[in-house]
Amino acid sequence: MTENVETIVVLDFGSQYSQLIARRIRECNVYSKILPFNASAESIKKENPMGIILSGGPASVYQDNSPKCDPELFNLGLPVLGICYGLQLMIHTLGGKVAPGEAREYGKAMMQIQDHTTLFDGLEDEIQVWMSHGDKVLETPEGKFKVLATTSNTEYCAVCIEDRNLYGIQFHPEVVHTPQGKEIISNFCHRVCGCKGNWTMASFIEQAVSEIRETVGDDRVILGLSGGVDSSVAAALIHKAIGNQLTCIFVNNAVLRKNEAGRVQKLFGDNFHMDLVYVDATERFMTKLAGVDDPETKRKIIGHEFVEVFDEAAAGIENVTFLAQGTTYPDVIESVPIDGNPAAMIKSHHNVGGLPEDMELKLLEPLCRLFKDEVREVGSQLGLPHDVVMRQPFPGPGLAVRHIGAVTQETLDILRDADEIVVDEIKKAGLYYDIWQSFAVFLPVRTVGVMGDERTYDNVIALRAVESSDGMTADWVKLPYELLETISSRIINEVRGVNRVVYDITSKPPGTIEWE
Repeated sequence: MTENVETIVVLDFGSQYSQLIARRIRECNVYSKILPFNASAESIKKENPMGIILSGGPASVYQDNSPKCDPELFNLGLPVLGICYGLQLMIHTLGGKVAPGEAREYGKAMMQIQDHTTLFDGLEDEIQVWMSHGDKVLETPEGKFKVLATTSNTEYCAVCIEDRNLYGIQFHPEVVHTPQGKEIISNFCHRVCGCKGNWTMASFIEQAVSEIRETVGDDRVILGLSGGVDSSVAAALIHKAIGNQLTCIFVNNAVLRKNEAGRVQKLFGDNFHMDLVYVDATERFMTKLAGVDDPETKRKIIGHEFVEVFDEAAAGIENVTFLAQGTTYPDVIESVPIDGNPAAMIKSHHNVGGLPEDMELKLLEPLCRLFKDEVREVGSQLGLPHDVVMRQPFPGPGLAVRHIGAVTQETLDILRDADEIVVDEIKKAGLYYDIWQSFAVFLPVRTVGVMGDERTYDNVIALRAVESSDGMTADWVKLPYELLETISSRIINEVRGVNRVVYDITSKPPGTIEWE
């Protein structure tokens, strides 16, 4: 990042909410970066941050193997906010006492604010907060911290040393169950740390274009275009920076959605005038997949064959130095284990899958600092259509993981036709952009039916629609009965080879979003 971008560093102590903290900071138009809990004070200082947030975590600070931060970070002269475990670690490190509480506190609590310091500026005297802790602060370092807020069970719900800009809160402001949590994080970013809020997607695009040009120079870049959000936005951003120095390779792997190949070629080739190489490898993939019904084997075949086809296409492009990918920030964040052992935060993440270890191309990942919602906003500002930047996630192995058993051209066409009806009707109902994923699944189960005066013995299509914020957990969507009826009727009437439609009402966990 350039020095003029305001940054808040988040130290991750194994919290399930660390990414959420980082996202809330960015909603304040301040850039956030997650670092491992054991990052040295010197390495934190090199990030040139305006402040530091210590995340929550499942450990207890008084245990020998619990994750600890570098104590010197409290002497950097930077504002620090400790959240839950972060509060307890701050108190413990500076000489206070933390111990198991007599009563655990999980869920909603009412917090009474005694001191409307800068952290609680503009809030009422009593607000709802979300608790998730068994340990509690028993004593603060003598004469240093003052109490800002309490709950009926937590005497030190919020504390601070104002002249050192050290703050600690026992609750989680980043979750929606703390309704005014965004205001608290905003107060920390703007009022405590002094951030003006210059992190916008317009500023990101300007900076990214400059960085891409400087990095690439006169060399050429290739990108595997899938038609998904991330690769599409990466292509548009890189093309804005270097124009026809970018060549996109689009491989038809035989398991795409209906008319997907044509849509991608028209958008990026005809509308954006990108240098686009289209490889129709459908027969090659179908040959490799013939008779394969194990889902993991199907995934490996598709991934391996894609790399082979991609490499062959890339070999025909001269003077290529960089391979571009649509890697996003969640792709490169690796959670810190709770046993206190150091862990690498940045991991190699090859979206095209299975890249050779001896690959000579350099990676170009211009979206690797962005969360998904930021990627979508960048795409919109770059002129990508709404239905591209807001489209639902689609798996890398494509329809192969939405087709139980071995695929054939006939059954894939059945699935494609059924899936298109699902998407069409969900869009007509105005629900498509509110649902995480909605799609059809082909089941190689033949059931008896009656169509007209004839008995049929045809296949089953399952419908799947889930709501989620990140794909880690998901709940099935309670679609209106009338919509389900319309989808079912259209599939049975319009798709030959299907005589029964069922609806999957399994959440994740225990199920998964995809069927294979």
